[in-house]
Amino acid sequence: MIRLENITLGYGSRTLVEKADAEIRRGALTALLGRNGTGKSTLLRAVAGMQSVMAGRILIAGRAAEEYTPERMALTVAMVTTERIRVADLRCRDVVALGRAPYTNWIGRMQDADAEIVERSLATVGMSAYADRTMDRMSDGECQRIMIARALAQQTPVILLDEPTAFLDMPNRYELCTLLARLAHDEDKCILFSTHELDIALNLCDDIALIDPPRLYLQRTAEMVRSGHLEKLFSAGSVSFDPVTRSVVVKR
Repeated sequence: MIRLENITLGYGSRTLVEKADAEIRRGALTALLGRNGTGKSTLLRAVAGMQSVMAGRILIAGRAAEEYTPERMALTVAMVTTERIRVADLRCRDVVALGRAPYTNWIGRMQDADAEIVERSLATVGMSAYADRTMDRMSDGECQRIMIARALAQQTPVILLDEPTAFLDMPNRYELCTLLARLAHDEDKCILFSTHELDIALNLCDDIALIDPPRLYLQRTAEMVRSGHLEKLFSAGSVSFDPVTRSVVVKR
C-alpha cells in the first residue's frame, strides 16, 4: 500500500534516513519505532505529503505521493497527531464530522449519507454515547478515540498516527492499540503509527518499522525480534520473543 523507494529524509544538513526501501502493507498494523529525534514524525509527514523527501520517492496505492493533489491526498491518507483537542463547546460528533470535509460541498454541508458515516465511525470506536459531549470534558483516551473516529469518517485506506498513546496510561495504551489492530484487520486499513511502547508494538503489531539512523528496517514482528535490530537499538534492555505464542518479555 505504501512503498518507500530509495528514500532519504532529513532537514537542513542533517540526514535521518538514507536510501531506504520498504513496503507497508494494507490490512496490517505497523509500529514505527526509534529513539527521539531519529525521524519518525518526519517519515509520517512525508507519507502524508506534508514534507518532501530529500531523494527517492514514496508510492501510495501505486502512485507517487508528489503526484497527489491535496484533495486526492485527503481521500487517501488520514493523519492523527499528538495534539490535544480541548476546545470548549466543540462536540465530539462535530469533530468526527470534520473527517467528511473532503466529500462535502463547497459550503461544507453534510448529506444524510455523511451523517450516517459519522455515526458509524463513532460506533466503531465505541464512542456513540459520547457524541454530544464536548471535547473539553473528555479524558485523553476518550479524545484519542474521537480523533481516530474522525480519521475513519474520512474513509481513507491509509491512517497515520503520530504517537497516539503519548498521554495515556498503560491500560488505555493497550486498549487503543488493540482497537487499531482491529481496524487494520477488519476494515482492511493500512495503519502506521509511531510509538515508544516497545512491549505494545511487539505484542499487538503485525509488522515493525525501525529507524536506526541512517537505516530503516521493516520486517514482520517475529522476524524483527530475531534480527537483533531491537536489541542493538535498545541496548539498555533485552527482548525475548516466542513466535508460537507471540509472547514478549522486555527486561529494562
